[in-house]
Amino acid sequence: MQRGTLDLWVGIFVMAGLGALVILALKVGNLGSFSAPETYTVYAEFENVGGLKARSPVRSAGVVVGRVNGIEFDTQTYKARVRLDLEMRYPFSKDTSASILTAGLLGEQYVGLETGAETEMLKNQDKIMLTQSAVVLEKLIGQFIYGKAGESGGSAEATPK
Repeated sequence: MQRGTLDLWVGIFVMAGLGALVILALKVGNLGSFSAPETYTVYAEFENVGGLKARSPVRSAGVVVGRVNGIEFDTQTYKARVRLDLEMRYPFSKDTSASILTAGLLGEQYVGLETGAETEMLKNQDKIMLTQSAVVLEKLIGQFIYGKAGESGGSAEATPK
């Protein structure tokens, strides 16, 4: 009887551990919410989306207000077209701006929304006109290096006075 009770408790402990791993995997994959709120879809075009992925959060003032539903390449404008599904309870004005931001120094990328002063609100299938692309670290480093080279006259043989 002792062995059976011990086996039962070990089984319960293993099942609880597996359940915790499943919940953790769902949270890490941005699939943690099981309820699907009503949403409306808006689009935004960016020059560069960096590491933005589908299911990335859309935030405004730090609050998750929606999710990135998909990213496509537009062959007409040669820009990335991002589909944003925003929750109905969060209306945004027509002059809202969208930026691709990074959570922390090397964290995940998300879309940040800043609403404007317009009284007319975005509707389903509207397009956000004001966008700011992702900051690419390699580009910034290149600009810094070439900017410093430009300040010193651009030649390595500059003699100090």
